[in-house]
Amino acid sequence: MRKTVLISPLGTNLDRAFGEDRWERWRPTVSLCQQEDLEVDRLVLLADPKFGKLAKQIEADVQTTSPNTEVQHVGTPLRDPWDFAEVYASLLDFVESTEFDPDQEDYLVHMTTGTHVMQICLFLLVETRRIPGRLIQSSPPQRRRRGHASIGTFSIIDLDLSRYDGLAARFEAEHQQGVQFLKSGISTRNVAFNELMDRMEQVAQRSTDPMLLTGPTGVGKTALAQRLFALKQRLGQVQGEYVEVNCATLRGDGAMAALFGHTKGAFTGAATARAGLLQRADGGLLFLDEIGELGLDEQAMLLRAIEAGTYLPLGADEPKQVHFQLLAGTNRDLPAAVRAGAFREDLLARIDLWTFALPPLRERLEDIEPNLDYELARIGREWDRTIAFNKEARERFLRFATGPEAEWRANFRDFGGALRRLATLASGGRISVELVEDEIARLLATWQRFEASPPASHAWVDRILPGEALDRFDRAQLEEVLRVVRRSRSMAAAGRELFAVSRLQRASHNDGDRLRKYLARFGLDWERIQAS
Repeated sequence: MRKTVLISPLGTNLDRAFGEDRWERWRPTVSLCQQEDLEVDRLVLLADPKFGKLAKQIEADVQTTSPNTEVQHVGTPLRDPWDFAEVYASLLDFVESTEFDPDQEDYLVHMTTGTHVMQICLFLLVETRRIPGRLIQSSPPQRRRRGHASIGTFSIIDLDLSRYDGLAARFEAEHQQGVQFLKSGISTRNVAFNELMDRMEQVAQRSTDPMLLTGPTGVGKTALAQRLFALKQRLGQVQGEYVEVNCATLRGDGAMAALFGHTKGAFTGAATARAGLLQRADGGLLFLDEIGELGLDEQAMLLRAIEAGTYLPLGADEPKQVHFQLLAGTNRDLPAAVRAGAFREDLLARIDLWTFALPPLRERLEDIEPNLDYELARIGREWDRTIAFNKEARERFLRFATGPEAEWRANFRDFGGALRRLATLASGGRISVELVEDEIARLLATWQRFEASPPASHAWVDRILPGEALDRFDRAQLEEVLRVVRRSRSMAAAGRELFAVSRLQRASHNDGDRLRKYLARFGLDWERIQAS
């Protein structure tokens, strides 16, 4: 049988009572040992030696009402029972000198007696599992009857919140609200993207460390940064303002001054002092978009500001204090920039603690339709009128948008621009098939202008397989395959695009495996293509 051990501070006020009428008074420590539903095998009484007489009285009364309860006295001498450091040190001495055996004993830590400081310290010791037990609270009876023992009630609190279904449901509901907020309320369907948003919401709630958003241009890094700031505002994590800067616009000496400020006369033209963007972001969130464009000097100063909370404005002799949360964005390969000497490795290590790679639109084809509805509703609110596709036009646009022809090179910038043009030209707020066909032709023509090479060129084949004797048909087909693979984030994504039509007639959609086998005919694999 497991034994129950009650650890209770001596209540120098609540437990104090002498004389025969003490049995009519509610005394928390004694009452716990009188409960019919709680069998205490051992009472560990934490008491300052100067209250030894009261401790002995409590021991005697416990043994009178509960003869099977062993009482163990533990001295906790305190000069000042309201001094947090002293109380915690005394309790820690008790914990470190005690051999807990949670396999054989259940530990209950009484939170009703003792000073507020002692109760807080005991709570921390249980929460951190230094005491491997649960908390117990006792309460006096609502009505006291003369001549009857005053026992009261008790409740046990387990700090494992997952045991409380109601709390767990509330936490999950709040979590889902946060995720939906980050997604602008769009019911996205892509599993990988939803998992990414789920993890990002968890990190935003629990951490103030730097976060790095990566992904090609137009995937929504800036909009997501603004929503992350708004979420952190709701959580009370930031009190300052949101400061956003595109690092690609910061060049030369002006970059250092814009970010870190300068003193009067620091350089020619510095007629007045300037605080800089870091100072504006003090207490708030700083979003450095395209952080890979920062110069090495600015990177070094930024690293110091993140790690030490200080930086030196241009021309200043004394550093300034600053505290902000950093959010960085980039469409560059920062590890490659480190290898090329264009980005500091120590800064990357600091901002790479939480990295979230936002997928391009062509890898989220399931989300085309919900984003279409969201964008049209947003444009409608902006223009104060209703805009909608007719049935045929909607089907045609979605068929194109999710098909192999749609490259969405600029991701949501292309997508949002297309819908905005369609909404502008929609007579009476209705988008027709004719308008959709015109827009499709426009998008295809735009993307064609950005092709890296004309169809007759075999640049990738010549680079990866120099001098290889191939039929013209094989060279043309392989060139297109390599072009798609090079711009895709995974073999599966490239396979989905290359086999978009034939996959619809297959029961199994293992597109990545089909592509892998095709490339193997030429001695190629994903790693070799990407390394080229």
